[in-house]
Amino acid sequence: MTDQRQTPRLLEVCRCCISDGVPRRSFLVALIVGTILNLINQGDALFGDGRINWAKVILTFAVPYCVATYGAVSYRLTASRRAE
Repeated sequence: MTDQRQTPRLLEVCRCCISDGVPRRSFLVALIVGTILNLINQGDALFGDGRINWAKVILTFAVPYCVATYGAVSYRLTASRRAE
């Protein structure tokens, strides 16, 4: 079971994840970083005869998105705690 104190915190985290341009910035980071990483990791498959591993393609874009979102949310939560 979740503790009563965790529920408002979880709601605050969710609000931060979808507010103030966080999804847009995280998407842009994932697009740039994911593209570079896919070119490095699967360049032979993209430009040659190799097979594309679609799970790796998806994860290569998803990981930078999650990291950028985590960084933004972490910063906002820390800033709001200091402001209190």
